[in-house]
Amino acid sequence: MAGALLVLIPLTLPAIAKAASARVPRNLGQTTATVVNAAQAHPAGTIVIKSDERTLDLVLSGKSALRYRIGVGRDGFRWTGVVRIGRKAEWPDWRPPAEMKLRSPELPDLVPAGPFNPMGARGLYLYRGGADTLYRIHGTNEQSTVGEFASSGCFRMSNADVIDLYNRVKLGATVVVK
Repeated sequence: MAGALLVLIPLTLPAIAKAASARVPRNLGQTTATVVNAAQAHPAGTIVIKSDERTLDLVLSGKSALRYRIGVGRDGFRWTGVVRIGRKAEWPDWRPPAEMKLRSPELPDLVPAGPFNPMGARGLYLYRGGADTLYRIHGTNEQSTVGEFASSGCFRMSNADVIDLYNRVKLGATVVVK
C-alpha cells in the first residue's frame, strides 16, 4: 500500500453517547401500588381497569385490591370489555400494528427490547376468545405518560409497577376494562 493516504476522521462518540444518555431512563420509575378497601364483585386475581380514573386494580379479596396508577387511551382510543391475559413477556419487542402504521408511516416495523422501546420492562398481552386484541398492559420508558390519556388503547404503567404486576398476575387472568 505504498503511497496510500490514511485519513483519520474524528468521531464525536462522546457527544452521541451524551445525547443518547439523556434519553435513557436511569430508573424503573415511580411505584404507585397501594392497597385500597373496595367492595369487589370479582374473584381474587382479576384485574379491573377504570379508564376514566386511570387506575388498575388487582383484586386481592372481596374487600381489597392493589391499585396502580396507569396511562390509558386518548380520546377515540378508549375501549371497554372483558379480556384475558393470553401472554406475558419480559422486555418485549414492539411491532406497531398495521392501523398505527397507517396513522404514522414513519414508525419502524420493529423496535427491539431496550430503553427506546415503548413497551418498557414487561408486557401483558390481552386476548379475547383466544385471539390477540393487540392491546397490552405494559411498562413505559416515558414516565410522564403514566396517569394520562396518552396511548392508542394500551394501558401504560411505570416499569416498576408493571414488573410488580407481572410477578403477581397469572396467565389466563381476567381483565375487566370499564
